[in-house]
Amino acid sequence: MNRPTRGLHQQIVDIIGERIVRGTHAPGSSLYPDQLEAELGVSKTVLREALRVLAAKGLIDSRQKRGTFVRPRADWNLLDADLLRWQGAGIPDENFLANLGEVRSIVEPAGARLAAQRRNDQDLAQLTDALDQMAAAGNDTEAVVEADLAFHRALLAAAHNELLTRMEVVLEAGLRVRDHLVHGTDHWADSVPAHGAVLDAVRSQDPDAAERAVHALLAQATADLHDLIQHAPGETG
Repeated sequence: MNRPTRGLHQQIVDIIGERIVRGTHAPGSSLYPDQLEAELGVSKTVLREALRVLAAKGLIDSRQKRGTFVRPRADWNLLDADLLRWQGAGIPDENFLANLGEVRSIVEPAGARLAAQRRNDQDLAQLTDALDQMAAAGNDTEAVVEADLAFHRALLAAAHNELLTRMEVVLEAGLRVRDHLVHGTDHWADSVPAHGAVLDAVRSQDPDAAERAVHALLAQATADLHDLIQHAPGETG
């Protein structure tokens, strides 16, 4: 049990945070530090720091007479990287996936338009490298997922808009969950041609073609995920 304190602290943040976003500790319910310390086998110091982190994310609050409790979902920092990761953990919530799909459909086509107008040689090299990694990944799920994430990160970066690039954390959460579901099956559609069409349009500096290519890519991604969920025997994880 000689785990580094920082590592242990993050584990406790993850455990409690995931419980909250998945509804085990519902909004309005109380958290009892003494019980959590005993259950999780941690010191008061570690738990206190973990609760402080969760409070900063808008998940919990403490009042003198009420104690520690889970705040309403409307108060949560839903764009926080940890919250996005927790929402996508385990058996993904279909509403969560739908919300992320809608955000992608708003952000990525517009980002592709800008990328086609603003890309430079370094951007093209990063997009090409990610596509090559995707093609080389074969049936290696993890390699496919990482290559897909790298491609979409490079596409946003090629737009050269600092605020748009910050949307990476939202898109990555949705992509990672979706990719693990789809590419974790025995068979999946070859996504290299669809991504290649995006790269070709960006390379040709054709904003309209880039936008169309991303819309086609997202439509296929949505169809793949919908088909998987529809045919899953009770669980999609």
